[in-house]
Amino acid sequence: QVQLIQSGGGSVQAGGSLRLSCAASIDTYDRCVGWFRQAPGKERVGIASINADGETKYADDVAGRFTISKDATRKNIYLQMNNLKAEDTGMYYCAAESGSWYCYDFLTGRRNPDSWGQGSQVSVSS
Repeated sequence: QVQLIQSGGGSVQAGGSLRLSCAASIDTYDRCVGWFRQAPGKERVGIASINADGETKYADDVAGRFTISKDATRKNIYLQMNNLKAEDTGMYYCAAESGSWYCYDFLTGRRNPDSWGQGSQVSVSS
């Protein structure tokens, strides 16, 4: 498994922006990488994924507002969150899996990560 160390998170007012970072112990070129969110009292669900070619997919409720990306080393993964809403509040987790394709199944639950970051709290007030 790849080790994932998260940073970022915090509190912001609705309409604001935050950026989460995830540092991987290895090059993630051949892995699915994604971000998951667990809202208070809710199940943890996938909200963004990126595959080996850099193709991205998003859950409907974050599409157009959130962006998942990697840097040139492919060891740093980011989630840029814009126009945040109160319902975006929750714990966010970076995650990875050894497969290279169909990474969007992070969002459907058909593909499950085998590596997890420690989580980052995001609180959005309205």
